Amino acid sequence: MLPRLVLVSLLSLAWTTVSGQLCTEMFPSQPPPSTVDSVRPSDVAVLSSVGLHMHSNELSRMASRFRELMTLFNPALISPVSDETSFYAPQFAQQRTLVEQAQDVSLYLQDNKVADADSDWKLVLLFVRVDRLCAFKQQQSAIQAVVEDVDDALQSLRSQLSRTIVSVALWDGEHDAFQYKTCSCMEANGEGEVRLLKAMLTQSLQESLDELLVKRRWYGDRDDFTVTLQDQPLITDVSSVASGKPLSESEATRQTDNMMMQMWTNLLQPSVGRDDTDDRGKIFTLPCPTKGRPFLRTEGNSPSYHPSDVSPLLHPFTGTEMTCEDLGPSASTPTSVHELRPADIKVVAAVGDSLTAGNGIASSPNNVLDVLKQYRGLSWSIGGDDNLTTVTTLPNILKHFNHNLTGYSLGMGKQTTPQAFLNQAVAGAKSKDLPSQVRTLVARMKNDSRINFESDWKVITLFIGGNDVCDHCYNSLLYSEKNYVSHVQETLDYLHKEVPRALVNLIEPLHIIPLREMHTDASVKCPTWLVNILCPCVILPKPNSEALQLLEDINRSYQRALHELVESSQYDTRSDFTVVIQPFFREIVVPRLPDGRPDRSFFSADCFHLSQKAQTQMARSLWNNMLEPLGNKTSKQDFSADINLKCPTKSSPYIRTYNNSNYVYAGPSPTPGPITNWGSDFSCMDLEPSDTVPTSVHKLRPADIMVVAALGDSLTVGTGAKAKNILGLNREYKGVSWSIGGDKTLDTVTTLPNILKKFNPSLRGFSKDQLPRQKGFNMAMAGAKTSDIPGQAQALIKAMREDKGVDIEKDWKLVTIFVGGNDLCHYCTDQNNLAPMNYSHNLMLSLDMLYKEVPRLLVNVVEIFEIYQLKTVKKNTLGCSLLQRISCPCVINPSENSPEIEEMKRINLQYQVEMKYLITGDRYDGKEDFAVVLQPFLHNSFIPQIGKGEPDESLFSVDCFHISERAHSEMAIALWNNMLEPEGKKQSYNNFTHDRSKIHCPSEASPFIFTKTNSFHSLPPVTSPTTSSPTTAIPLSPCPPTMHEWVPVIVGVVSLLAGIAVAWLFFSCCQRRKNTVPRGVEMRGTNF
Repeated sequence: MLPRLVLVSLLSLAWTTVSGQLCTEMFPSQPPPSTVDSVRPSDVAVLSSVGLHMHSNELSRMASRFRELMTLFNPALISPVSDETSFYAPQFAQQRTLVEQAQDVSLYLQDNKVADADSDWKLVLLFVRVDRLCAFKQQQSAIQAVVEDVDDALQSLRSQLSRTIVSVALWDGEHDAFQYKTCSCMEANGEGEVRLLKAMLTQSLQESLDELLVKRRWYGDRDDFTVTLQDQPLITDVSSVASGKPLSESEATRQTDNMMMQMWTNLLQPSVGRDDTDDRGKIFTLPCPTKGRPFLRTEGNSPSYHPSDVSPLLHPFTGTEMTCEDLGPSASTPTSVHELRPADIKVVAAVGDSLTAGNGIASSPNNVLDVLKQYRGLSWSIGGDDNLTTVTTLPNILKHFNHNLTGYSLGMGKQTTPQAFLNQAVAGAKSKDLPSQVRTLVARMKNDSRINFESDWKVITLFIGGNDVCDHCYNSLLYSEKNYVSHVQETLDYLHKEVPRALVNLIEPLHIIPLREMHTDASVKCPTWLVNILCPCVILPKPNSEALQLLEDINRSYQRALHELVESSQYDTRSDFTVVIQPFFREIVVPRLPDGRPDRSFFSADCFHLSQKAQTQMARSLWNNMLEPLGNKTSKQDFSADINLKCPTKSSPYIRTYNNSNYVYAGPSPTPGPITNWGSDFSCMDLEPSDTVPTSVHKLRPADIMVVAALGDSLTVGTGAKAKNILGLNREYKGVSWSIGGDKTLDTVTTLPNILKKFNPSLRGFSKDQLPRQKGFNMAMAGAKTSDIPGQAQALIKAMREDKGVDIEKDWKLVTIFVGGNDLCHYCTDQNNLAPMNYSHNLMLSLDMLYKEVPRLLVNVVEIFEIYQLKTVKKNTLGCSLLQRISCPCVINPSENSPEIEEMKRINLQYQVEMKYLITGDRYDGKEDFAVVLQPFLHNSFIPQIGKGEPDESLFSVDCFHISERAHSEMAIALWNNMLEPEGKKQSYNNFTHDRSKIHCPSEASPFIFTKTNSFHSLPPVTSPTTSSPTTAIPLSPCPPTMHEWVPVIVGVVSLLAGIAVAWLFFSCCQRRKNTVPRGVEMRGTNF
């Protein structure tokens, strides 16, 4: 017992990501288990892995972390994961099949002299990589081949090993260039289609493996061998899938730990009735075995749910009765869209995403792979399969009025197939994809002999926005309301310009939040992990969270924006064209079963796309909306309701438009007046300083700051910030500098000092105007590189000591450092001196000086931005074409995607990594009155775009390199808001959208400027698996009654002393080694 507790003590000190106390049920079974269904984690003597690969670095790391966890339960654990069987050893150099690796494991265990192959219990992790599917062009063949390979490997293990549990886990954690080089099936599809394809293939493989284990009865014809399947794939963080950006080193580590904890949880807990723990990815809560469930999960002790258990649905009645009597066209072809009868319509067309493309409409509930099929002939707005008595779609309704209708899609296939015809929707499409869809659509219309482009009346249905909402939380600027409506406007503008005789149905984006109900009730058996990939921003937010409210806001703003666009009346400038908003999706009522649970029959197998049953209701609602007058249209979609088709009447025989509805448009929104300044509104109420001057930097309120200062380059000097021409680039507008300027007041000039002056009007150190004598403590210099920062720091310390208005010992000071742009811009000309190591070294020298010489100091270090984004800023002027190249040759001169620019991206990232490594360590944690905080709002850089992909030039000065006063104000707000955000939750991007109300305020609960120390609170206790809420603390199981109460006390004390002794010996050894090596860099003073 004692050695085990000592090891547990040491590991718990090192592994700080696991919160709370350790598990109580950590002792092996007495006597040892005789059947596979009664094996505890502590009974496992041997751990091994099958399915590792030389390119799977992340998988290797996760397996290693899992081994660490298992040693908590059995410190004597035997595992091939060691130096002699490294993942990078020669035997792993070539990709080996699962069967070959299974044989390797069997031989290793049989030859191992420490392990007892007959009596020791073994846990084998068998990883199945999703990327193997890409070796096959036929998806079903690929899945079948992988399943057969797994079957062979399991048969091999079963024939060679006894006393073994094999846990099969689907692995989809590698999202790097290697995978895509080997994945030819991804190359021919767009971004959204690739995402859908990978998700569906993964889910289908998961279900196929489950079917294999059910068929083989988990290979459990013996009491000492079984196979289990992890009930969810081990998949990378959905944020990196959605955003397409690589994870940082710390994020990757956290992700590896997340997946390791997922694997452990699936091994331990039963699939049925398990609640997810709410750790938000920051602090891991270690699930523990309990008295009631102390064993590793098997099908024998914890029967699981299987997708094949789903009852097949009866084919729903999807036809509709047509009761309309007046089916005739106009006496003569109308010339006005406001006199258009249903029978006058000759052509139908549609654009949009997978709901219009028809993904999974006819899929069975247990065939998720079928969701990849596009049943375009069944699509609600454009499908034309069969007729209205069997298939309800808008075209099939219109065919009752005009048998010669054309344009509708038939059968299955992608948008490029002939049978897709004028259904040009693309699976996974977002609003940015609409313009290209309508160009293809119009080209097809013009070139098809069945269509008289000039004289035929056309109905075009446009439905888009769901996928924008699904990814909004990962890039709020890219998927902003402004960008969304801009893409839709570009689409409508093109149709308005190019297409005569057309009525456009503009469908409001559906209210997507009710989709969450399908994934909150576990009894519905939806593959929630799959929808987490397809639509993370809808599924992942917690109830009543700020993220969920933001989702609601953006969803509603999309709907409002379309109304404002159409209400402007800009598409009613001629009589043969109009756009009508059809709002039936504004509110969604989730269909329910008689027992109150959500009715899954309205959804495809993935619980995300809609089945034919739902599409039937959508077609009915669209048709009825088209016949309802503007101002009185149905704006709720109740999928469970009986929806009867409306008919044209003698008094209202037309498709309804604003004109024949006697509806008056509100007109365009008032044009906002010109922006006269870049000031900000200020709403903070608590402006008071601390009751007494704080002695700790971790209790520093904004009003406690007496002095501000800044170090950096031309971006801190303010070069060209207000320049109107090239001559203005020679001026330094220090007074509007984002981190140190103090011109005027916050009402007209937004800078960090002007914000702080609201808290402390006596603030000192800020710079003003352009005069050198008013530069304050702005020590930045144009053209400065990081090698110049130590000199600036030295000059700052001297200036502070000499300033009679500054009490350097007692006044709290705030210094902002931002540098590195010039280093990157000239890296290719001096790679040795501007190497990432030298970048961090010079920063370290500067911070060391401040740490040694300046008391009561908080230092903001602003993370270097992704400078290669500057290549997108182009303008046909002398300043932009010439001066930009002179200012930043190593970034601007190389061609796009050249080796040179790829190298710059790598160095840029390395700069960020080096800076983060320096600051997040403990080098500057030794003083209570000093802290360095990394402010990451520029980490993920994004230059806003206007028009058709053009960067917003108002953010830049006349040389397209230095930033304008507007950008200075946005950076000031972003820096201030970062200061009020705790470590780990700081916003790592800035959207640069102008809004006078973006300044955050300190809260009553968090009145201090955040540092590393005051960002993290006490960790939550360990929870045990239970059917109650995961937020409820579960009392730890008491010690067995046969154990005296003093035993754990004595053991705990002895363990602690032993742990301290071992740690002392370890650090003493390290210190002796340090003392024998000369230190490369030491903190030193400025020698004034």
